[in-house]
Amino acid sequence: MLLRAFRIAIAFVLGLASWAAQAAPVVVLKVQDAIGPASADYMLRGMAKAHERGAKLVVIEIDTPGGLDTSMRTIIQAILASPVPIAVYVSPEGSRAASAGTYILYAAHIAAMAPATTLGAATPVAIGLPGNERKPEEKPPAKAASEASAPAALGDAMTAKQIHDAAAFIRGLAQQRGRNAQWAERAVREAVSLTADEALRDKVIDVVARDVPDLLAKIDGKTVHMQSGELKLQTRGLAHEVVLPDWRQRLLSAIGHPSVALILMMIGIYGLIFEFSSPGFGVAGVTGAICLLLALFALQMLPVNYVGLALILLGLGLLAAEVHLSAFGVLGVGGIVAFVAGAILLFDSDVPGFGAPLPLIFGLAASSALVIFMTASMALRARRRPVVSGRDDMVGARGVVSEVDGAEAWAMVQGERWRVSSSEPLQPGQAIRVLGVHGLTLEARIDHDAASKGHPS
Repeated sequence: MLLRAFRIAIAFVLGLASWAAQAAPVVVLKVQDAIGPASADYMLRGMAKAHERGAKLVVIEIDTPGGLDTSMRTIIQAILASPVPIAVYVSPEGSRAASAGTYILYAAHIAAMAPATTLGAATPVAIGLPGNERKPEEKPPAKAASEASAPAALGDAMTAKQIHDAAAFIRGLAQQRGRNAQWAERAVREAVSLTADEALRDKVIDVVARDVPDLLAKIDGKTVHMQSGELKLQTRGLAHEVVLPDWRQRLLSAIGHPSVALILMMIGIYGLIFEFSSPGFGVAGVTGAICLLLALFALQMLPVNYVGLALILLGLGLLAAEVHLSAFGVLGVGGIVAFVAGAILLFDSDVPGFGAPLPLIFGLAASSALVIFMTASMALRARRRPVVSGRDDMVGARGVVSEVDGAEAWAMVQGERWRVSSSEPLQPGQAIRVLGVHGLTLEARIDHDAASKGHPS
């Protein structure tokens, strides 16, 4: 009996442990895109849910070319304040954690990489400051005092300020996590990179693992520094669950893509132009308003150059004006040039993953020009057509005299009864042709051609 009770107790304890492992698994988040507002929202929500469920560890699988500084710092602040240990894992093989990804890796409690992955190139990129293309390690060429310009000096000062700030930031993260601070500063100032094996050798990361189970096995027993104190990880054999982005985060990611934002903005503006030029059921106006609001929402999340945005609006305005003013293509060509220039300048292409591709820009410009010029040509052809209604259409029209009463004569012209005056005597049934319109009286003559052919009209 005692042996049986002992076995039941062991089974109960094992079952309880298994249930606990399933109820609080290791949460795995996957980030395989540029770091932006959408990915930041996904990671913050994922870490919060992991804490609510009592997870023992959050693994962030990352493969990123970099991203926005504001989103990166939001993620790092969440990692530093997380009550749950965070492991940032550069995976799968062939992935990278460049630029912003390097900072996030340094901020993690556990830094891990899969074989054949890289990290580094963490030099910050100035957004909206053209002319700062010189690499950080290059020295500015010597110039005479008369050749120095205030804008260039301002650009150099801003670049140096950003690099110093980024170097201090990543150095502080390295010191807090006990990692190689010298290499971290080189990654910022010299844009150097490392492979997984080199990073492990230089104490930039903690472990190289093939996959998540291998990672959990290798970090088992490691002690990490949390805000609440030291914590020893017990991760060997824990179940892990991948939490993918929900529909809201996927929608935010789609809308926040520069190409999608540009397309939405064009649809929105053209929809409103079409609605105002030819009011109808409101479909174009409603669709345009929705697309334009979504585009504005996306633009406030992206690194936007407002000079580029102004050029795009100017270009679209010139294209729309071409239809109404018929400036023989001058406004249309100017609109296309302004749109292309604005679309190129709109997003900072130096920020990884946040540039609009040139084929898309030229495709949108060509399609806009085609629509505008087709509309303009249709309007021009319509203007050149003969008048088919009104007083001008009466001149040359044929009719038949219906009644003659003394000096007055009446005729049916285009289905209407008109008073007719003529220098020739008129008889009922005679065919006439209108020469002019004077008030409510038609000046006409006898249509001898119609009479000779045997029909009055």
